Amino acid sequence: MKAVRFHEYGAPDVLRYEDVEQPLPGAGEVRVRVAATSFNSVDGNIRGGFMRGPIPVVLPHTPGIDVAGTVDALGEGVGGVAVGDDVIDFLPMDGDGAAAEYVLAPAEALAPAPRSVPLADVVGLTAYQALFNRGRLTAGQRVLINGAGGTVGGYAVQLAKDAGAHVIATASPRSREAVASAGDDEIIDHTTTDVTAAVTEPVDIALSLAPVAPAELAALVTLVRPGGVVVNTTVWMPAPGDEERGVRGIDLFVRSDVDQLVALIVGGELRVAVTERVALTELPALHSRAAEGAVHGKVVVVPSAA
Repeated sequence: MKAVRFHEYGAPDVLRYEDVEQPLPGAGEVRVRVAATSFNSVDGNIRGGFMRGPIPVVLPHTPGIDVAGTVDALGEGVGGVAVGDDVIDFLPMDGDGAAAEYVLAPAEALAPAPRSVPLADVVGLTAYQALFNRGRLTAGQRVLINGAGGTVGGYAVQLAKDAGAHVIATASPRSREAVASAGDDEIIDHTTTDVTAAVTEPVDIALSLAPVAPAELAALVTLVRPGGVVVNTTVWMPAPGDEERGVRGIDLFVRSDVDQLVALIVGGELRVAVTERVALTELPALHSRAAEGAVHGKVVVVPSAA
């Protein structure tokens, strides 16, 4: 089968499109024929070697933590899923990913793919877990989404608004329109405005999705009310907190609880928006564009040209 892998950490040019032996599912695993994976910023950070502490991988490594596809083979002891089922999953970050024609996945983490959207287009789990599992968001709360211009940020704005929260989003001018369409209450242009000065009332949750400097991340704590929370997805920096005021700092490592995502899509609470589809052969070029800041929105990667 074909896959994209890197044999050493480094710049996007370490990625190779190459022949790889088709994997065989072990006990508790299924093999999935990949319909699509997607590009996430963490893929670039893992490839660059910046995540070797929190997310160690074995080289050569195949990126691609999202997967949508069809069950192709079952390992020993697998029940509740059958060959031919369309499924989605968020793969373990320290294992091989779905930038390939086939991938192994833990059977227990699979979820049936929603039929309301194309199989390849299901994304958004990070935003859900950050706001609800970790942030414990409830209606009427104030939420600051730092880095709302990215894909996860757009989903976070949608979900927070649908939950009845007041949403303050930071975004650059180029992503302002997309953020506004997701339903925020306030937008702060972080390229011209000091976020800490612009937020005039305390928030209950500060969600940091952007790779900001440590001082900027620490400053978010001052915006959170006593008893609130800072949820940080840039896991190479620890989440700041304030013990004296009871502000929790939480580093988010996404769990493969993808059933939550399916329920939201089926129920119409989460609107899936894909900005670009590329072939697997173009993944190295996609990583290069992302490193230059030229990738915006959700990019779906398919084994053959879409």
